[in-house]
Amino acid sequence: MSTLGLLGQVELPAQVASVPQARSYVRDLLDGVGHPRADDALLLLTELVTNSVRHSDSGRTPDGRITVAIAHHNGTLHIDVIDAGSSTGQRPRVCPDTDPDSSGGRGLWLVQQLSSDWGWYETSAGRVVWCQLGGR
Repeated sequence: MSTLGLLGQVELPAQVASVPQARSYVRDLLDGVGHPRADDALLLLTELVTNSVRHSDSGRTPDGRITVAIAHHNGTLHIDVIDAGSSTGQRPRVCPDTDPDSSGGRGLWLVQQLSSDWGWYETSAGRVVWCQLGGR
């Protein structure tokens, strides 16, 4: 079984201001591998980081942190956003009646539509929300 090759990982404050920092970091990583879906990857990263900041315990505490990890294998890009999870029981889910023209509530819908696969799982340190993009 082959493993993913880690391109990079960065820890950031769980604040809205970290969204462009995460994008810039990942853009630089993707420039190095020339992934054909870099624009899609940056959009999905933006949605995952924004959700993490808005909906996780990391974003609810002044010193909360999130981690972004990017890996690549055989043309597939793997994006992880790791946060503290949610003590309120809130779980990542696609809103059932997502309106593509609305200004909010479309983050995971976009992830579901554009990624080749996505999901989430809990760890002892918190929650990982991930997605994958194949090179088309």
